[in-house]
Amino acid sequence: MIYENILAAKFLSRPNRFVANIEIDGEKHVCHVKNTGRCRELLIPGADIFVQKSENPARKTKFDLISVYKGERLVNIDSQIPNKVFEEWIRDGNLYNSISSIRPECKYGSSRFDFYIEADGKQTYVEVKGVTLELGKVAMFPDAPTERGVKHINELKNAVSEGYSALIVFIIQMENVKYFTPNVKTHKAFADALKDAYMHGVKVLALDCQVTANSIVALNEVEVRL
Repeated sequence: MIYENILAAKFLSRPNRFVANIEIDGEKHVCHVKNTGRCRELLIPGADIFVQKSENPARKTKFDLISVYKGERLVNIDSQIPNKVFEEWIRDGNLYNSISSIRPECKYGSSRFDFYIEADGKQTYVEVKGVTLELGKVAMFPDAPTERGVKHINELKNAVSEGYSALIVFIIQMENVKYFTPNVKTHKAFADALKDAYMHGVKVLALDCQVTANSIVALNEVEVRL
């Protein structure tokens, strides 16, 4: 995935979860934050960031916050990008040998999953989650309680019981992590649901990403510890 119109900036503050105050070449601006998660360990005053400038004159803010440096590691925090990263990865010949169909945003039960894929003789519902939280080189999800996430996991388990294949993919929006694990401390119910779903046949996959100022691409499978 390639971004255009990327500029270097400084993060100043985050008045609410939707916007941030930033500085570009000494001039202050208001920037849209494309991630409603907490990101407390990332969005620290003075942090170096990259933003994307919008060409839409009707927008209230000219910029979108795309990525932030945590030490020497660049972390993409664009919550709209993991689905595109995953789709690019499977279309590049990963995971499946022969894909017949990929349909985004498919309804099942009372949920809408990110993808429905027909490949290798299987019908698979896929839910994709973006991961931006890392502590001690361990990637974790979620960074805030997510009842919607628990609901998705339980629906995936139901899909397996009805003969479908089901997959939950964690796109780790950085590289050089040791492994992925659910964030028990933040949301134990999510961690318990994920482990239970895995025991009932839902596949769990984690991929790290190479992140640059203007790109993000899935790299390698990362060990999952439930």
